[in-house]
Parts: sequence; C-alpha cells; structure tokens
Amino acid sequence: MRTRFPPPLVPPFLVRYRSIKEPVLSFCSIANSDPSSQQQVPHKPSSKTQSFEKMESLNLKTEKLNSKYPILNQTHVTEVIISHRNDPKLALGHFKWAIRKGILPDKTIGDQFLVLVHVLMCSEEHYGTAKKLISKCVSECLDPGPGEFVSQIVDTAERFQFDHNSNSRVVNYLLSSYVRSSRFEEAVICFRKMVENNIVPCVPYVHVLLNGFVRNNMITEARVVFDEIVRMRIPYDCATVRVMIRGCLKESNVEDAAKYFWNAKANGIDLDAITYSTAVYAVCKKPDAISACALLNEMKEKGWVPSEGTYTNVIGACVKQRFMIDALRLKDEMVSNGVQTNLVVATSLMKGYCVMGDLHSALNLFEKIVEDGLCPNRITYSVLIEGCANNGDVRKGFELYTQMKNEGIKPNVYNVNLLIIGFFQSGLIDEAKKLFEEAVETGVANVFTYNNLFSWLCKMDKVDEACHVFDKMVNDGISPTIVSYNNIILGHCRSENMDAALDWFNTLQERGFKANVITYSILIDGYFRKGKSEEALAVFDQMIDLGFLPSDYTFNIVINGLCKVGQTSEANLMLKKMMDKGFNPTCMTYNSIIDGFVKEGAINSALAVYTEMHEAGILPNVVTYTSLIHGFCKCKNMDLALKMRNEMKIKGLELDVVSYGALINGFCKARDIGRAREIFNELYEVGLYPNTAIYNCMISGFRDLDNIEEAVDFHKKMVNEGILCDLPTYTTLIDGLLKSGNIVSASNLYTEMLAKNIVPDSVMYTVLVNGLCNKGQLENARNILEEMDKKSIIPNVVIYNSLIGGYFREGKLQEAFKLHDEMLDRGLVPDNQTYDILVSGKVKGVDSMMEASV
Repeated sequence: MRTRFPPPLVPPFLVRYRSIKEPVLSFCSIANSDPSSQQQVPHKPSSKTQSFEKMESLNLKTEKLNSKYPILNQTHVTEVIISHRNDPKLALGHFKWAIRKGILPDKTIGDQFLVLVHVLMCSEEHYGTAKKLISKCVSECLDPGPGEFVSQIVDTAERFQFDHNSNSRVVNYLLSSYVRSSRFEEAVICFRKMVENNIVPCVPYVHVLLNGFVRNNMITEARVVFDEIVRMRIPYDCATVRVMIRGCLKESNVEDAAKYFWNAKANGIDLDAITYSTAVYAVCKKPDAISACALLNEMKEKGWVPSEGTYTNVIGACVKQRFMIDALRLKDEMVSNGVQTNLVVATSLMKGYCVMGDLHSALNLFEKIVEDGLCPNRITYSVLIEGCANNGDVRKGFELYTQMKNEGIKPNVYNVNLLIIGFFQSGLIDEAKKLFEEAVETGVANVFTYNNLFSWLCKMDKVDEACHVFDKMVNDGISPTIVSYNNIILGHCRSENMDAALDWFNTLQERGFKANVITYSILIDGYFRKGKSEEALAVFDQMIDLGFLPSDYTFNIVINGLCKVGQTSEANLMLKKMMDKGFNPTCMTYNSIIDGFVKEGAINSALAVYTEMHEAGILPNVVTYTSLIHGFCKCKNMDLALKMRNEMKIKGLELDVVSYGALINGFCKARDIGRAREIFNELYEVGLYPNTAIYNCMISGFRDLDNIEEAVDFHKKMVNEGILCDLPTYTTLIDGLLKSGNIVSASNLYTEMLAKNIVPDSVMYTVLVNGLCNKGQLENARNILEEMDKKSIIPNVVIYNSLIGGYFREGKLQEAFKLHDEMLDRGLVPDNQTYDILVSGKVKGVDSMMEASV
C-alpha cells in the first residue's frame, strides 16, 4: 500500500511522525492536535534551521540519523522556537516534536520551555495554552522551586529580549498556579521574588493569593502578605479588601475587619457597594450600630440601594444596642424602598422589644407578621418565649410554646428550661413540675433541666424530693454534673444537715467527680451558718492543701461567716493576711466586717475599718452607711447617725428603706418620736414607702411613750396602705392596749391575729399573761398558760413571775407557791425577781423585763 504524501512544503519528518504511535508525553498533551502538521515551513530557512533542511532529504521509509547528518540538539530547538516567535502555533509544534524525538527530556524545565511559554504568552490566541503549561508544571512539581523558577523566567526574558509585559504575565500566572495547587509557602516565595525583580503582581493574582490563604484558614499569612502589599504600594482593589475582611471575620476579629475597610477608604481605594455591604456586616458583628448606620447613609448618598441583607444586619445591630427607634426607622425605610419586612428583621425587633421590657409591642408585631403571611420559625418562638419568661408572663410564654408545637415545630430544651424556671419563679409549682415530667417523657430534658429542678427544690427546703429526682435522673441514663451534686449539697447545707451534705460530698468523689471551688465554698458556708466556725475553717484549709485557689466568693464567705458567728476580730485579721496574698477585697467584704463590729457593739472598730476601706480606694455603698447608722443608733448617738446620713447625700447615695428604718428605729429607741415622725414622712417625699418593720418601730415608739392612741392610728394607716401586719405588730399593740387597760380592744386584736393564721410565740404569751395579771384578770391569765400547754410551748420565768405576782397581790399565797413548785417541776430556774416576789411580795420590775422582751 502506497503512502500518501502531503504537499512538498511540509517537512517530511512531520508526515512520518503523524503515522507513528508514540507514548503521550505531558507537555505534548496540552494541545488537541499537532500544530506543525498544518503549518508550512518558510521557503528560505535561516542558518538556525539548516538542520531541518537536511532532515527533509531523508527517505521516509529508511530514515535513520547517522554521522553523515548532524543530530538536532536542545540549542537548535531553542533557536527554532525563537525563529517562530511570531507564529506561536508552529513554535509549539516544534517543541512537542522535539520531546517525541527525545531531543528534549520530558518533564524538565529548560530554556526551550521558558522561551515557548514567553512566545505563547505574547499571543492572545495562545495565552490559555501558556497558562496550562505553567499550571501543569506547578501541579506536577516539575518546577525547580519558586525562587529559582522566577529567576530563570526573568533571565530568559532578558536573554531572548522578551518585553516586560510578557515576562510579567508569565510570572504572575506562576504565582496563581502555586496558589491553585495549594503550595502556599512557594506562593509567598514567588511573590517576594517578583517584588525583588521589580515585577508588580497583578491585582487579580494578588486577590487569588490572599483568597487562597483565607479559604485555607491561613489568616495570619494573609495579614503578613497584605501588610507587605500596602507597605510596598502594590496595587490592590476592593475585592482584596473584602477577602481580608472575610478573613478577620473567620477569626471573629471584627475590630480588624473594620480597620481593613477604613484603611482602604483612607488610601483612596475605589470601594463598591458589595464592599460597603461587607463592611456593614463586619461592624454589625461588634455590634457598632452607629458606624453601621453611617455606612448605610454613605451607600445611599452614592446612589446605591442597600440590599435586604444589609438592612437586616443594621437593624439587628441597632436592636442589640437597644437603639429601637433607629431600628424601627430603618425597618420603615426598608419597606419604603420596596423591600418587605423579612422574618429575621421581625424577630430582631421582637427581641429588642422584649429586652426593653415592652412585651406588648413584641406580641403585637408577632400577630402582625402572622397576618401578613410570614411563618414564624423556632427562633421567633424562642425569642418570644424567653421574652415572656423574663418579663413575668410565663403563662403567655407557655401558650406560645403550645402554639409552636401545634404548628409542627419541635421545641428545644432551651425553651423548656426557660419555662420551667419561669413557672418556679412565678410560684406556679404544679405547672413547672408538669412541664418537667413532659420533658422527661418526650426525651427533651437534659441534665440542665434536672439541675434547674434541683436548684428550686433545694431553695424551697425540699432537699429530700431533690434527692429522689436525682436518683431518677441517674436511672434514666442522664449523667449528673458537678453542678447537680453542688445543688444537692447546697440544699442539705441550707437545711443545716451538714452530715448529709458531707455524705454527698464523699459520694461525688467516689463516683469519679472532682469537687470544685464552689463545692468547697458551699460546705464552708454551711458550717458557718450552723455556727461551726472550726469545721468551716478546716474545710477551707483542706481546699488550700489540695491546691485549689480560693475565689473572691470563697474569701467573702469566710470573712462573712466569721463575722456572723461573732468572730469579727478574727475576720479582720484574716482579711489582712489574705490581702498580703493578693486578695482584693470588695465593698461587700468590708461591709461584713463593719456590720460584725456594729452587732458586737464595737462601733469604734467599725469606724476604723470604714477608714481602712477609704484608704484602700473602695467607696462605701448604701449598705456600709446603713450598718454605721444602725451602730450609732444602737449607741444612742443620733448626731453621728445623722452625720452619716448627710455624708451619704453629699456623695450622691440615696437612702433606701433599710437606711430610713435604722434612723427611725434609733430615734424611737431614744424616745424622740418627733424626729422619728419627720424621717417617716421624708420616706414618702423621696418616693419610698415604709414597710412592716418601719411601722413596727413607730408603733413601738408610741407604745413606749404610753401614747397608745397614736400607735393604733399608725396600725390603721398600715392596714389602709395594705402593709402586712406580722406577729411583732400585734404583740406591741396588744401590750400597749393591755397596759392602758383596754382589754377588749386587746382581745379583739388577738382574735384578729389568730384569724390571719398568725401563731403566737412565747413573747406574745408573755405579753398576754403579764397584761392580764396586772389588770387582775388572773383566771384569763391562767387560761393562757393552759393554752400554751396544749401547744407544747413551755412558759418562761417571766410568765411565772407575772402569775405569782398577780396571786400575791390578790392575797392568794397558796396559789402563788403552787405556781413556784410547778415552775420547778418544769425545770425552770427561778430568778431574783421570783424570790423577791415570794419573800416580800414585790412585783416591781416585771414590766421592765417585759419591755425588753417585746
């Protein structure tokens, strides 16, 4: 079969190689066809191509290279490619032919490759082929390394006189190829080598480089390179700015994200609407609603209509910073621009209303969006349920919870926990337990749900029930946390059952849990509450020995505990030692010590601590001054008490009800009822209202001055204002009425008290017995004694003294001595007053003892 030859102008060796099957080589596979098979060779070859002419004279059937004809070498190939720099297609064909012939080694970068790439890069038609060659070289790691590769490219351009534009394009795409191959370290070296050789990285490739870093979470590397770009004044655009903002947001670094925008703006970078929107998103993350609104206004000034997402972000930021007026204005503006209120905006506004305490507006907005056809999602319902719980309308929250379930939206454990806590806080115990049981049955409940229940049960002194629920939780496969154990231990401590608390403490360690500082603090506080300061300090020392660093909370418990058990001096010494170890006392710490000294009657020591407090730079608060006022009143030094009150006013501190109560009580005890009434009236002037304790002070003050009419008037005023009358109120009034001889009114008050389920105590019974005895009502007084026996209340010595004195006055000595024997049988020890009555019939002093007890 004869071979058909192509036209004579086509080199014969190309025809031959079209019919020979050879392995596909990497560089040859770039183009789909062999360009040299379709391209004519020039008629007058130069000296650089004489070897090709000799090759044409070979017989195609018997072609063999021998010593008669020179073998083409790599230099000849380079010369041929250079000769076709204006014909990139033919240059590429010769390059591939040289590889197939073995003249050029495959997968090796030499002058031939670099020259070819420059030739191709100069042609818009073959620009893509050049990019593929560079990309393949980098992806298959054929390059000699980025630094050397850039140097070779630059050297080739200089030796073969390629223009700077061609050279720049080759190196820039080399940079892009390193990034696309995820060879980021080499990309940075390439970038810096480019700059070193005065090759300016093109803006798109700068973007590619930084975007590659950010996409692969190499934010630090992106920052370093961008800083170099700015420092060396390499051009970049708004897309590059967006990349850097996005990188910072990936790290949640909103401060730097915003800085990249502001710096680019200051540097005169032309920023488009997308970049502004990205910057708005960044500042809203802070949130910085003021800056966000300013950027939004700039966008509008430039003629851009902000997108729905941009409006949504700014409205959300305004809500977070409680700029509700601005948020609502922007919502209206968004709607006026033809953008409908979306669910995200509506939910943000509802959240804002709830945070501001305007639950009514939040619920109205909810109803409106439902009418407008928006379908609330889980987030919307969760926001409203939380708002209802936090604003004291847990029933409405539960109604929304039920509505959410009816709409097929499954509530999460967060919704359930909020409602359970809300029910407990509102006193709706049955509803809380019912929801808890439902959560357990449906599998929604988690350990936090149980912990909420433990916390409430222990606060309500239902620690046994809490323990039962704890066992159920474990049996249901829910593992307790250290918080679970801490709640149970706290419950036992509040019940003053320290043995049980210690048992649970040991149990948690046996089950592999580690007690924390809070656990130890709870135990320390429990022992102090029970008055066991030695045990409390032993637990504190154990905690230190185990390497736990006490928190300020723990230190304050120790200080306060020592003060409560009457060891204020020891507390003061411990404070100084702890301060040497780095403890920074708070106002509360000093208040505990001041209050401790006041209760111990050491007012000078309290003032010394007050001075130390000032020297430590800690400002006293209302509690501090109230303790001192109480101390001065206790010492009947009302001038200093008023001086403290005036100092409070000078420092801008407003007296609270407790402070006023301390002053009123002080003046009443000093029998200055006029000043007490003035301060009582001042309460109303400053917008405060007296409580039960203050009314009791005023009633006691008038009773002590035998002005029972005024005392009764204050009682009536108390009832009219809806202030609760407690046992001390009735005790004081009944005592005064009995002393004034108004037995009927006293009896009526006593009946009223019992009707309110207020149970008399030993003080009330003492008042009744003493008052009846003084008025000769011995039989009624003896009935009171029998009533006490029925209620298993043991009469005290004062009661017996009153009865014995009454019988002596009536001349019934036998009854008097009989009562004395009864007193001894009850194990009561007669006092001096008892013997004075029995020996001389004196009853003087009983009333004074009564006043002290009341």
